[in-house]
Amino acid sequence: MTAVLYALGVVVFAVGVAVSIGLHELGHLYPAKKFGVKVTQYFVGFGRTLWSSRRGETEYGVKAIPLGGYVKLVGMLPPAHPGEQPRSSNTGLFTQLVSDARAAEQQHVKPGDEGRLFYKLPWWKKTIVMAGGPTVNLLIAFVLFAGLFGLHGTYEPTTTVGVVSRCVVPAEEGDRDCTGADPVSPSAQAGLRPGDRLVSFNGVAIEDWEQLVTLIRGNEDGRAVIGYVRDGEQRTTTTSTTVKSVQSLEENDEFLEAGFLGVESTVQRRTHGLLYTVDRMRLMTWETVQALATLPVKVWGVAKAVVGVEERALDSPVSVVGAGRVAGEVTSDVESPVSSRVVFLVGLLAGLNLFVGMFNFIPLLPLDGGHIAGALYEGARRGVARVLHRPDPGFVDVAKLLPVAYVMAGVLLVMSFVLIAGDIVAPVQLS
Repeated sequence: MTAVLYALGVVVFAVGVAVSIGLHELGHLYPAKKFGVKVTQYFVGFGRTLWSSRRGETEYGVKAIPLGGYVKLVGMLPPAHPGEQPRSSNTGLFTQLVSDARAAEQQHVKPGDEGRLFYKLPWWKKTIVMAGGPTVNLLIAFVLFAGLFGLHGTYEPTTTVGVVSRCVVPAEEGDRDCTGADPVSPSAQAGLRPGDRLVSFNGVAIEDWEQLVTLIRGNEDGRAVIGYVRDGEQRTTTTSTTVKSVQSLEENDEFLEAGFLGVESTVQRRTHGLLYTVDRMRLMTWETVQALATLPVKVWGVAKAVVGVEERALDSPVSVVGAGRVAGEVTSDVESPVSSRVVFLVGLLAGLNLFVGMFNFIPLLPLDGGHIAGALYEGARRGVARVLHRPDPGFVDVAKLLPVAYVMAGVLLVMSFVLIAGDIVAPVQLS
């Protein structure tokens, strides 16, 4: 049964990834066709074609390796200027590659296609076409997160006490039992009990659990006057918080000295509206940007884990292979409620779409962001020329940036190989 559930989780995740890829490419396909660009192919996957069907001038299909997709827009590269010839130099290889790419592109241009070439679009239409794909990923993420927050909700701490610690145990020693050598916790000395609702701390009204934690930690070993409600009756107790090593609120593996009371909250599930989703997406987007900035360093850490130099970090990036393994492990965890497993899978797909969307906005070829940057540069250059009454500088020749695309493609290929190898040899351990 566990093996069946594991396979089911992997299959569901794989289907979700394939649908996300298809919708991403549809985000390019639809506006391109609306703007009159000739589109000859729309495929999900790479490698050998498993199935395809032609409708009009476009071939739609699925390929064997479901690690991406593509839409063939005719005229992505403009032809070389008259008289432009490959030059022999120390960059001759890249120059020849650019020349070959132009020639290959021109083979797709048929008589009558001259007015339907992508590079001839106005800069703002190019931007819409190339931004369509990653924008669809962000929309998928928003819809999935909105569904999770609106239908299932989130578990949030309340100001009602769930657990009262009997003693003070340093955070580095983990969740161990109290011994006779451990001092009694301030909360136990104050006579607090599970079910008490904390309403004030040193005269400050308590609005939420996060505020209370901040007040306790900042109180260090000072006097603490605590207002609480028990059985509908408002009461007050006095104690002194103590200083102990506690886990940082920002970094899970970092500990610091701060005030300690010794209570844990109860949690309740709350559903949220679209504004909550917008706010959470804003925070997650910023966290994704930070993750992208440190991605090369994190991948290097995975490479060291592959060769056994160090342990795989819990927060290290994973490939689609690793994400599929995680999906299978969570789905096959029969001790967890079915609803929790479904929520995790949906959240995993939502997070993947958020990451893919943001990653594709990086302004480097061959990513969509590289084409967007070229289109924006073209618009700015032509705008400046109009203001200064200078001749139109024409279209931006993205073919000249193909060396950057080749290098970036190589880097992405190596990173993908490292992450896949890491997910096989040294996978992230969930527990």
